[in-house]
Amino acid sequence: MNVKKFVMASVAVFLGFEVIDAIVHTGILGATYQALAQIWRPDMMAKMWIMHIGSFVLAFLFTYIFIRGYENKGMMEGVRYGIIIGLFSNIPFGFYSYVMYPLPFSLCLAWFIYGMIEFIICGIIAAVVYKPRKV
Repeated sequence: MNVKKFVMASVAVFLGFEVIDAIVHTGILGATYQALAQIWRPDMMAKMWIMHIGSFVLAFLFTYIFIRGYENKGMMEGVRYGIIIGLFSNIPFGFYSYVMYPLPFSLCLAWFIYGMIEFIICGIIAAVVYKPRKV
């Protein structure tokens, strides 16, 4: 394992998660969340730091698993990895949330779709940043 590339890729993936989350949850789904304000925690925004720490840990674990199976096959390796981890993560999150909480199915489906896009993009980021330099 190239530790320097691992850390660089992990930080890049973390930034990818953060930027995509901001676009999706503040921009695209913001109005949906406002319409459901009665079901969210009243102090939710004060606890957002916990989500940022979770994203940081997720980014390092996501990247670590990626490099353990790294085959140096380029961007498509990142796409394939993003699809696999996205399915692994987003099926339970998106659809189990629908079963457990009073959420509209359309929101849970959106979480699944945007989550898949996010994991694919972050898989590409991991593949591009971790790729060894050509000698």
